[in-house]
Amino acid sequence: MALRRILLLCIVASEVWDAEPKPIDFVCNRAARRAMNTVAEMDSTLSDCYGSMTLSSPIQLPCTELHVASWESKSHQEKRGEIVASLKLLTEGVTALKASSLPKCGSLLLQRLESNIHNYLLILTHLQLSGPVVSPTLSCVPRSTNSMSTFLLKYNQLILGKLERFVVGLEDACTSQ
Repeated sequence: MALRRILLLCIVASEVWDAEPKPIDFVCNRAARRAMNTVAEMDSTLSDCYGSMTLSSPIQLPCTELHVASWESKSHQEKRGEIVASLKLLTEGVTALKASSLPKCGSLLLQRLESNIHNYLLILTHLQLSGPVVSPTLSCVPRSTNSMSTFLLKYNQLILGKLERFVVGLEDACTSQ
């Protein structure tokens, strides 16, 4: 009986290791996208941990404003480039914050935030798009903030705004999969 359980465990483990999520799965599964956005949880953790947490030095914010007509006129590559540039700007902000001395609660929050941003970057950079590759560029001059709450708010706006609109525009690929 014990041998069967070990054998079953080995079979299941080998199947799990072979499972590799693909960026197209992110595009085709709205529930997965919603589950990946953990900003509300991080904001709640921030409130429990610090309140609003004023930062010792300002960090830059991504461009989250969305002018629909100009957004729709961009290629998929340009949209991805803009989102990637914004996510990289957020990563730089998190790196700067990690260099400052924070209580353990803040350090854990920053690790989660960094991991979450990194996951979005991995998905976007591995997403197969047609057309010439475009270098990541921001669509506006970034602003700065001394508020961690504002930083999380802008991150959430990027995910729910530009990123979601971009991904919804790619959903046609889901029917061909």
